Amino acid sequence: MSGTASPRKGYGGLQMNGGIGSSNVTWANAKAKSDQVNGYPSFSTRNNGFFSRRARQISRSLPSFVRGAEQEKLGRGRWYPRNGSKAGRILGFIGRTIWRLRIRLLITLSLILAVIVFYVTRESNGRISSRPRLKKPTAMHRAYRRASLLGGGSQFVIILAANQGGGVMEWKGPREWAIERDSVRNKKKYAKKWGYNLEIVDMSTKKRYAHEWRESWEKVDTIRKCMRKYPKAQWFWWMDLNTFIMEPSYTLQKHIFNDLSSNTYRDINDYNPLHITHPFNDTKLDPEALSPNGDGKVSSIDLIIPQDCAGFNLGSFFIRSSTWTDRLLDVWWDPVGYEQKHMEWEHKEQDALEHLYINQPWIRGHTAFIPQRKINSFPAGACGQNGEDQRIHYKETDRDFVVNMAGCEWGRDCWGEMYNFRELSNKLNRTPWEKFKDGISDRIKAMKAKPEGKEGKA
Repeated sequence: MSGTASPRKGYGGLQMNGGIGSSNVTWANAKAKSDQVNGYPSFSTRNNGFFSRRARQISRSLPSFVRGAEQEKLGRGRWYPRNGSKAGRILGFIGRTIWRLRIRLLITLSLILAVIVFYVTRESNGRISSRPRLKKPTAMHRAYRRASLLGGGSQFVIILAANQGGGVMEWKGPREWAIERDSVRNKKKYAKKWGYNLEIVDMSTKKRYAHEWRESWEKVDTIRKCMRKYPKAQWFWWMDLNTFIMEPSYTLQKHIFNDLSSNTYRDINDYNPLHITHPFNDTKLDPEALSPNGDGKVSSIDLIIPQDCAGFNLGSFFIRSSTWTDRLLDVWWDPVGYEQKHMEWEHKEQDALEHLYINQPWIRGHTAFIPQRKINSFPAGACGQNGEDQRIHYKETDRDFVVNMAGCEWGRDCWGEMYNFRELSNKLNRTPWEKFKDGISDRIKAMKAKPEGKEGKA
């Protein structure tokens, strides 16, 4: 035998003495063979591909359901509401609920914000720029109410007859100025609320012709001027200074014009204090003039008048801008008719309109009447010869729209009536918060009054 031992064949071609045989087996081949023997693949530390590099980062973002010691170990340094206090669990529940309902909450908050912006925005106070002057921005809800295609407020013009010059026959005292101030403020607030146009007219006497003082006849001429000033408006509402809007929450559209056929009547025989013969009985007239209701169409109504115990009352009435109205105003303002009849017409332009209605068939077909209390309720002192009249006098329980202190200057207290109705309107139209405060105030007063009463008896 030779001195060198012959090599023994080892596992996988490896020599037992640790040398490398002629088969040139690599480490990779040996590792693969070992994996096959053990029965599972080895873990590779090499970062091969995107998923391999991001596997641990993705696994961290996935929800884990670890319990016991593992959960406690992973939870270190993090906040888990379920394992915290009761307040933490409640906050966690609220957070999860909000997250689940986030879309609904977003929609709800958007609607609330839209309502706030719509109703809370206000006009700017003061001038925006000194040069040039810019118009003040209009609140969104008022712009909506004014738009002719939306709220329709611009279709109405309120004409308030003031007497800022003091008249001709007498000077205005403190009470007269107070009445005018309250009446003007009342109409301004109502017109601003619903987007209506307001025209305050100075009815101080003007010498229209060289030979006359035509006091209180400017009503007709004023209406004509307002129609020229507001050519896009449809209805003009004349109001005397002694009127007061008791229910500012009523809109003209909803209160009257949305259902004009039900709120008015064409046949004067329904209430005829003047005992006017209606309709005409002249066979030469056309069928429309012979009909008690004219053509029966709402579109043909151009004049809406209330009637009190004595006939037509023009303290509060409506007139529409139309060709027929232009013709009526021309005839109504005719100076020849005024010269011939003004001594007989005690109520001036009111009696003149009654005369035209009685004698002119073309006027009846476009005239409608409205119940007195719809736009022109009277206080108990007016038309009170026969006691309270359900068709004429103001009734608090029915929340009448407008009250007219007609004739208060003849033996009644105009300022007293205006003040009482103003306070009543404020009371009836209180907000829930105002009612709550007034209720607490009344209770406190009642509690204070009881001890004083006991001391007086003692």
